[in-house]
Amino acid sequence: MAANIIEDFTQFERAGIQASNLCAGSVVHTKTFLQDNGRKAIKKLRVVVVGCGLGGLAAAYALGRAGHHITILESSPFIGDIGAGIQVCPNLSRILIRWGLGSRLRNDTGEVIGMSRLEGKLDRNHGAPWYTLHRADLHGMLYSIAAPYMNLRLNSKVVALHTENQDRPSVTLHTGEVIFADLIIGADGINSTMRNYVIGQKNIPLSIPTGDVAYRVVLPTDTFGDDAELKALIEEPKITCWIGPERHVVGYCIRERKEYNMVLIKPGDGHPYSWTAEGDPNEMRDGFTGWDPCLQKLLARANEVLESKLLICEPLDTWIHPSGRVVLMGDSCHPMLPYRAQGSAMAIEDAVVLGSLFSRITHRSQIPHLLKAYERLRHPRVTATQAASAKNRDIYHVPYGTAEQERRDTAMKEAMALELSSYEEWIRNGQREPFRSSSVAGNQWADAKKNDQQFNYDPELAVERWWDAEGVDIVQSKL
Repeated sequence: MAANIIEDFTQFERAGIQASNLCAGSVVHTKTFLQDNGRKAIKKLRVVVVGCGLGGLAAAYALGRAGHHITILESSPFIGDIGAGIQVCPNLSRILIRWGLGSRLRNDTGEVIGMSRLEGKLDRNHGAPWYTLHRADLHGMLYSIAAPYMNLRLNSKVVALHTENQDRPSVTLHTGEVIFADLIIGADGINSTMRNYVIGQKNIPLSIPTGDVAYRVVLPTDTFGDDAELKALIEEPKITCWIGPERHVVGYCIRERKEYNMVLIKPGDGHPYSWTAEGDPNEMRDGFTGWDPCLQKLLARANEVLESKLLICEPLDTWIHPSGRVVLMGDSCHPMLPYRAQGSAMAIEDAVVLGSLFSRITHRSQIPHLLKAYERLRHPRVTATQAASAKNRDIYHVPYGTAEQERRDTAMKEAMALELSSYEEWIRNGQREPFRSSSVAGNQWADAKKNDQQFNYDPELAVERWWDAEGVDIVQSKL
C-alpha cells in the first residue's frame, strides 16, 4: 500500500496555503551572497571540456567568463531534446539567476514552488526560489550563455588522453586528431571515458547496488481537462510524491504546465544505466498496481518511457590526474541518486568553483594547486549530498505496516502541523520577522538545518573565503 504525501497537506489548503512541495523546513539565514564580479584571469588558458551536458556547458560559461579559451568536445553528432523533468533547488536557482537566467526560468517553467508558494517562503528562507522545468530547457539556457565563450565541436569522441608532456596534455579523437590544452576537464557523465584515465578504471566504484530502476515519463496535459482529479494537478501545481514499500513516484508540471513529468522508482534488474534507453510502459505500470487512483490515471496515459538502473556510488579518492592538468566534474566523479534533486546542482556548483578559482590564475604553474583547491572545496560537499540522497531512498521505501513506517509518517505529519502553526503565527505577528520552520527528526525535507546547509550554499562565497585564507600560497607558487 502506498501513501500519497501530498494528501497529508489538505489542512494547509483549507487554511489557504498552497502545499506545493515537501521542502517544509529551513532556518533563517543571511542573504549577503556574493555577486558575480566578472573577474578576468591574468593568465589565459586553453581549456578542453569533454562533454556538452549541463556541467560541461556551465564550466564553459564560468571559465569563459573568466577569460579562458574554451573548446567543448561532444561525442554526439547533435545536441537534442534529451531527458525529462528536473527540479532546480535554491542552491542552483541562485546561480542561474546570478548568471542572468532568472527571467527565462520564470517564463519557461511557469511556477515557483514551495510550502507557501504565494508568500515566497523559499525566497525568504534560502534567498532563491525553487523551479521545475524540462532538462532540455535548462540545457538550452546554459547553451545560450555559454555559446559566446566556447568552440563547440560535435561528433568528437575522445579515445585517448596523453600527459607525457606535463605542460601540454592532449586528447586524441576517434578521427585521429590530437587536441592540446593547458587544462582538460572531464564532464562526460556517469559513463565517463575521462574517469578511466584519471583514476585508472572505467566503471565508477559501487558501494551498494540499489537493485532499483527509474522510469521517466512526460505526459501532455491537454488531455487532463476531462478529469477533475488530473485537472487539479495543473490548476494547483505542486510536487506530489507517492511513497510505498520499495518504490515511489514523484510528479510535477513543467513547460508552463503544458507537460506533466513523472519519475517512478521500483525494484528491477538487468536494466542499463542510460537515461536515453527506452523502457516498457507495461512493466512500469505493473510495479504500481493498486496505488492511488489518480496515479493510475496518469500511468494509463503513458505510452513512452525512458529507463535507467540506479547505483549508489562510492566517493572517489581523487578527481585529479597525477599530471595535475586533468580533472573530473559532475557525474563523471560524483553521480547522485535522484532522491534529493541535487545531481545537476552539484555539477553546476563544480563549474562555479572552477570558474572562480581560475579567474585568479596568474601563471600556468598554478594549475595543479588550483585543482587541488577545487577538489578540497567540493569533495566534502558532494560526498555529504550523495549520502543524503541515499538516505532519502531508505525513508521513502520503508516496508508498509512496520514501526519504521509509523515513525516516518508521524514525523512527516508533525512537520506539517508545525509548518502550519508557524506560518499562522507569522501571519498573526504581521510578518514582522522572517518565517521560521521547525525541524522534525526522520524527515529530511522538513529538517531545517539540513535544508539550510544544502540550499544556502554559495560556491562563489566558498571560494572567496578559501582564497582569503589560503590564496596567497597559490599566487606565490611556481613549479
